[in-house]
Amino acid sequence: MDKASFGIIGLGVMGHNLALNMERNGFTVAGYDVDGEKVRAFSQDSARKNLLACESLEAFLTALERPRRILIMVPAGKPVDAAIASLRPHLAPGDLLIDGGNSFFLDTERRSQELEAAGIIYIGAGISGGEQGALWGPSIMPGGQPEAWELVKPVFEAISARAYGEPCVAYIGPRGAGHYVKMVHNGIEYGDMQLIAEAYDLLHRGLGLSNAELHQVFAEWNRGELESYLIEITAEIFTKTDPETGLALVDLILDEAQQKGTGKWASQNALDLGAPTPTINAAVESRILSAYKDERVAASRVLTGPTPNLPGEPSQVIAAIRDALYAAKICSYAQGFGLMKLASEEYGYALNYGEIAKIWRGGCIIRARFLNDICAAYSRNPDLPNLMLDPEFAQALNTRQAALRKVVALAAESGIPALAFSSALAYYDAYRSERLPANLTQAQRDYFGAHTYRRIDKEGVFHTEWQ
Repeated sequence: MDKASFGIIGLGVMGHNLALNMERNGFTVAGYDVDGEKVRAFSQDSARKNLLACESLEAFLTALERPRRILIMVPAGKPVDAAIASLRPHLAPGDLLIDGGNSFFLDTERRSQELEAAGIIYIGAGISGGEQGALWGPSIMPGGQPEAWELVKPVFEAISARAYGEPCVAYIGPRGAGHYVKMVHNGIEYGDMQLIAEAYDLLHRGLGLSNAELHQVFAEWNRGELESYLIEITAEIFTKTDPETGLALVDLILDEAQQKGTGKWASQNALDLGAPTPTINAAVESRILSAYKDERVAASRVLTGPTPNLPGEPSQVIAAIRDALYAAKICSYAQGFGLMKLASEEYGYALNYGEIAKIWRGGCIIRARFLNDICAAYSRNPDLPNLMLDPEFAQALNTRQAALRKVVALAAESGIPALAFSSALAYYDAYRSERLPANLTQAQRDYFGAHTYRRIDKEGVFHTEWQ
């Protein structure tokens, strides 16, 4: 067999499936892992495919054609640094390393600069779609030197998902740009999932819909403007029965949502940059709150509230929740794209927001019909300051904001928590407010700390002796 045109270090589910994807698309792939069991599992495929299972790092490096192209698929953090450290003594100028995990973008910035100084080309690539996406076509967000992109472009375009005939991969920008965009993708994903969960809670707890009825509602929503992967799988979840008990599986799952940290990173970085992302933050906070299961159980016996019961004709309430979900989704995506806009200016990424929306249309977790509208918005105005100001999205919000208000009010009156819906509405109202009460906040700051203020009627900075 000829030398491999591509190498993968880390043969877990994602690395293994990406190798199979590359091989299926005509590339010879060498695979290595420090875990011998994973190498043996990989070798079972390599016996009948154009794959090379390597039992040592030396064998792996020898198996690769030059310049070497090596994809690292190990957990983020120290394992990535360890993998790079093991490779560096054996690499030559012009070789390419790719980190395909969910690395923090500032770690990618550091690694990119260190390796570039040694003549090693480096890419931080966000890869979305999970194990099935890795096997059949993910959305890929590579950041690094332009010459690095040229080295991987044929491979990444071949293995990525396709949407409307186009590959779901594009060069994102320099250094950590790819991992930054993947981080924001995951933050938006958190927001999407929380909004859907709150819609479910309102329908289930507030309206008393059965799982069969919930399946019908979400399946219907998936045939309209809310069509997306997350709505699709939500509809399917309500049809799954636990084989041991015969009960609906969703009702047996502990109400404690876990997280790997990428959504939290998006919220933390938004605070650093001064970007308002309340719906993404609410989604992160909701997951954190869900982890307080024992305390919530105890509190339910002490703290009182109204009986969850949404008044009104059920079909009209369902329609209102659907419209509210779409409006809140626009607000949430506006926050994510607004965060990327600030980051692009801060870090010099020169992001193309329409291109990012385009590669998210397939392969990734947030793939949705809705992203076509975002592509169109940035095509109309590449410098759009906020997605909500696009004429089409503004019209969609103007016609649905009443439904969002109704749903938030119904949730509050029924004692059903709706952190994401509420934050989306507050963001919408704050952004459209010509005047906010921040004048009082600034007066307070000047009162207790002499922090000064500006005036609306004259230029300059002022301080008052309030006492």
